Amino acid sequence: MSESSTPSEKPSEKRSLKAKILHEIREWVVTLAIFIPAFYIFSFLIYEQRVIPSESMVPNLQVGDRVAVNKFSYGYSRYSLPWGAWRLFPEGDGRLFGSEPDRGDVAVFMHPHTDRVMIKRILGLPGDRVQMIDEQLYLNGQPVEREFIRRIDYVPHEARYSEAAREYRETINGKSWLTHQWQQGAGQTRSLDTTPVFEVPEGNYLFVGDNRDNSEDGRSTTGHCPPNGQGVIDRTGCELPRGISAETASVGFVPAENLIGRADTVLFSTYSCDSAQAEPCMKKRLWRGL
Repeated sequence: MSESSTPSEKPSEKRSLKAKILHEIREWVVTLAIFIPAFYIFSFLIYEQRVIPSESMVPNLQVGDRVAVNKFSYGYSRYSLPWGAWRLFPEGDGRLFGSEPDRGDVAVFMHPHTDRVMIKRILGLPGDRVQMIDEQLYLNGQPVEREFIRRIDYVPHEARYSEAAREYRETINGKSWLTHQWQQGAGQTRSLDTTPVFEVPEGNYLFVGDNRDNSEDGRSTTGHCPPNGQGVIDRTGCELPRGISAETASVGFVPAENLIGRADTVLFSTYSCDSAQAEPCMKKRLWRGL
């Protein structure tokens, strides 16, 4: 009995190294073509990550903190576009799906005088009168409630000396946050410890850093219009004072259009208590709300 034969199968040919490389390149191109637009849309509409570059918000934010910024909290303007794409669009007024921030929000915004992204706390809403008198913050003529917490010694970022800071808890309408005021000798004052009255114009906000002696913010007059006849700073849109460049000017009043989003959460941090030589150690932040 003869054994039936089946057609012999042709062995599969091995792909060459060149074919394998081209296949992998095609796969990566397809993956990136899907991932990059999706990530861009997510960063534009929902959340983006920002890294804290300075100590203006110590003790609540340290250099190296990675912060999640809520992009839909205040609506959208051209500055909401990530990766500098806002430069492709003309200036405009208003916001899409805009909503008002709350006093005390930690917000990310575009510096009104130069292309720098900033993060500070909103303390002045439209119509508010804000002033510092002998280190005390005043809002609409009333001193803001504050409570002394402790004294901290630490080495500021990129400094070679130690600073002694007094830590306070400020409270406005039930919302609280910590601030730092550097220690100073008897009779000494710092330039932003006492300021003129700032009356926030409509459609603008006044930002202040939590590290009161290490923050060039809305308390500095270098980014503002001159005061009116009563000594109150209440206007925007003026030319910078002589000798002040856009790079050295303070933020002044910040238009609503310049808001990028609300900083909601510290995702993680590279801050090191040892490198800062902080005593007592300031808390590390890991997935902590602001």
